[in-house]
Amino acid sequence: MPKLPVSLASRLSAALPLLPHCRRTLTYSISAGGGGVSPFFSRSLSTRSLLKRRRPAAPPPLKPAIPDVLVTHLGPSNHWYPHYDRLMPCPSENTIPRVEHLVSFNGGNVVDFISKSLNLPPLYVADLIHFGAVFYALVCPNPPPTATPQQFRVFKEVTDPAVLKKRSSIRGKTLREAQKTFRVTDPNQFLEAGTYLRVHVHPKRFPRCYEVDWKRRVIEVADSYVVLDKPAGISVGGTTDNIEECCATFASRVLGFEDPLLTTHQIDNCSEGCVVFSRTKEFCSFFHRLMREHQVKKLYLALASAPVPTGVISHYMRPAVLAPKLVSEENEEGWHLCQLEVLECIEVPWPSANIREAHSIEDSGWSPQEYAYECKVNLLTGKTHQIRAQFAAIGAPLVGDAMYMPAAAAEMANPDINPFGRCRRQHGGSLANDKTIEAWIAAHGKEPKLGIGLKASHVSWGDGKFSYEAGVPWWQQ
Repeated sequence: MPKLPVSLASRLSAALPLLPHCRRTLTYSISAGGGGVSPFFSRSLSTRSLLKRRRPAAPPPLKPAIPDVLVTHLGPSNHWYPHYDRLMPCPSENTIPRVEHLVSFNGGNVVDFISKSLNLPPLYVADLIHFGAVFYALVCPNPPPTATPQQFRVFKEVTDPAVLKKRSSIRGKTLREAQKTFRVTDPNQFLEAGTYLRVHVHPKRFPRCYEVDWKRRVIEVADSYVVLDKPAGISVGGTTDNIEECCATFASRVLGFEDPLLTTHQIDNCSEGCVVFSRTKEFCSFFHRLMREHQVKKLYLALASAPVPTGVISHYMRPAVLAPKLVSEENEEGWHLCQLEVLECIEVPWPSANIREAHSIEDSGWSPQEYAYECKVNLLTGKTHQIRAQFAAIGAPLVGDAMYMPAAAAEMANPDINPFGRCRRQHGGSLANDKTIEAWIAAHGKEPKLGIGLKASHVSWGDGKFSYEAGVPWWQQ
């Protein structure tokens, strides 16, 4: 593919500020050495669909030191990316997501290529690799349906059988196997021509990691496992773009382990309580088997905003990767059974304003009441967001749950908004269609920033031979 003329590059750069808001960032990487244009969509955050004002100025011109690279972005008109230096110190707030997709047309060092392509400091790129925020594939994955004709042309160019045949690195692999992504773990990694890269320039950060007394969070250290009282606001084993700021990493360091702890199960970032980590691959496999055979008992303390009946509560959860998780009392085709048992429900004072502020608990549009309800829950099936979604479905969302509280409040005000709610019986059947499902999802809020009224209070296995209790939940402190 021919190199983009300089005059066209200049016109493109000048025209970009006039383009409307878009939910994606379009990246053009132009390589001089036999290069070509490799445009691929990358995700950014924008809640508006129309441009309301122009950018105050055009993007800065290309630096003479890297005349072979042009990167342009479509994003919110009032947003400029921050000055890049290093990933540390950790910011107190996350910035707008930025994910870039690149294809290398010439071989070279991964840090050098990303640094030049995205105009980032080499040390910042090295930090991204250390955080696990850079991925590669030998061959570019299929572009999305929304890709432009130009993007499809680039994809066809780098995946042409005649081109792939010359690459020794993919011999014996199917195209699907060659398109599988892996983390870049070494800043000295060499990229061969045709390699695809996905760069999470703004990884999700967890500043709470640096505030926790991790030694006090350790419940048990055994030869093959560790039990931790996980703090709220931190992931168990890392996220897609950040495997550094997580419980597994920080617990390993405070215990002085050379080999990092392995995750055996998950609880939500906004939850706190007992989490079991493995020190060996053998115990990891052993614990996974216990989980599959339902031989691990997990009890939770859930702080509900309304009374909850004792006994088994059953729902069916929609099989979707992204949150919020939708549930129905009716058995929908292909949905997963969710069951929990409420062992007891005790009336307790609603957490005071001082306690909520100290633990960064959000009001979530639900006015504080005189009483809340502390429930002891035996989790019979382990689905993502299960307790949160099921409690919200019966009108008792967890205190501080910024995702499910708004939806529960909306359903109370207008029962018809939930196409899978109890009102469906009054209408003689399902109300679900693309439009009503989309409106119901929109009624939910965002994931809580820190904590909610949920504590994994107990974990045990081996018929109770191995049993551990977490500390008191935040609302009792």
